[in-house]
Formats: sequence, structure tokens, C-alpha cells
Amino acid sequence: MLSIGAFAQIGQVTHRMLRHWDTAGLLVPAHVDEHSGYRSYDPSQLERLHRIVALRQLGFGLDDVASILNQGVGADRIAVLLRERRVEVEREHRIAAARLVDVERRLHLIEREKHMREIEIVQKSLPALRLAARRRLVADGAEMADVVGPAFDAVAAVIGAEKGALDTPVAQYAVREDGTEVIAGYLYLGTVHDGIEIVELPAVEIAVCGIHLGSMERIGESWQSIHAQILDRGYVPSGPCRELYVRAESDDQSDWVTELQQPVVVV
Repeated sequence: MLSIGAFAQIGQVTHRMLRHWDTAGLLVPAHVDEHSGYRSYDPSQLERLHRIVALRQLGFGLDDVASILNQGVGADRIAVLLRERRVEVEREHRIAAARLVDVERRLHLIEREKHMREIEIVQKSLPALRLAARRRLVADGAEMADVVGPAFDAVAAVIGAEKGALDTPVAQYAVREDGTEVIAGYLYLGTVHDGIEIVELPAVEIAVCGIHLGSMERIGESWQSIHAQILDRGYVPSGPCRELYVRAESDDQSDWVTELQQPVVVV
């Protein structure tokens, strides 16, 4: 028999948790001393303990855990559920990390907004573009990196074998009530394929454009500078903005060159 302390240590749970599960009838000790109330557990109960912990980590309530265990859920099924939960946790971690980066970036912008580095901008018209693309809705800006890159990869997997098909990557961002609609793809004159959408971006009469150099992590600062200059010149943004990835080859993004394009109208 194992004392409650030894059982808790092996199972990596607290004494209080074991007592709670005992009260709930989920994991009853093999023996309880009638005089001291001291709980003891049989080593064979570790299997049930590990299943309870796994199911609790998956977010199941005590009643659901009891129901699942009473139905005889196997180790293989729990392993599948845990792998799925691991993917979710990893995604949540990436999103949380991205949010932290965004908080730091916005704090940096607030602290430096009076000394903001101005990006040299130009005014020009934008041509109509025909893209082979993927369209996605991003509810949270922190998820943007998890969406845009894979969207480009998915399109490239379909048209990448065609000569010159990947020469001109473009993304358009349109803010909506329920998030940001992203269209990510490549300038494309070829035929339609399964797995891609042909998207026609209209020509734009006036756009204010500037160049962002380097990592996407700080592209928000460049957009901030451009929008400040747009307002200073008596314009307001009109329609979705675009990013033309002039050079986007290195994995660390240190040598990336991105043209930021914001359609505008006179106030």
C-alpha cells in the first residue's frame, strides 16, 4: 500500500486534490484507517490516477471524467486526446507570445511616437492585380503570422511548378467587424487550379506607399509612420491596404524588403 504522500508524489498531484477526488467518488482510497482517517492507496490505482489527470488537463469536468472512466476509455484514446490538446496548447502559446510581442511593440510606439522615424513615402496609382490566392479571416491580430505564411505556402504548393508563378507575392488586409480578411497570393496569369482562388484586386487611383526593411515583427512601426504622414498630408485611408513582398527569401527576415501600399482619398 502507498501512503497518500507517496501516491501524490508519484502521480504529481496534491494531497488536497486526492481528498477532493475521494469526496467526489472519483478516486476512492483502497483503505482508510477508521481511527485516524489516514488514506492509503494501492499501486494499481495509479493507472486510474493518470487517466484522471490526463482528462482534467483536457478540460473535462469531474462528472465527465467519471462518466468517461466508467465507460472504460482506453489508454490509446486518451493518448489521442492528449496529442490533440498538445497541438491546441502549442497554438495558444504561440498566440500568447505574439500578443506579448504586440504589446511591447505598441508600448514602444507610444513611448517613441513623438520621435518616430519617418519612412520616405511616395504617392502613386496601383495597377489592378490578378492573384492566385487563399482568403482567410483572422479574428485576432496575434494569429496573423500563423495564417499568412501558411496561406502563401498553400498557394505555392499548387502553382509553384509554373515558371515565374512565385515572383510577385502580395497580401491584402481588409479590416471588418469580425476580424481582418487576408488575401495572400501571387500575381498570376495562369489557369485556375483546385486549391486556389483567383482574386482580382482593383486598380487604385491614389496610394501612399513606403518601404519597410527587415523583419515582420516591426512592420507595425512602419505602418504607423505611413499613416501619420497620410493624415499630415490631408488624406485618409480608403480601402484595404496591401503589402508587396519585393524580397522575402531569408528565414530570419533580416534582408526582407516590403512595399507598404495604402489607398487614400482627400479629406
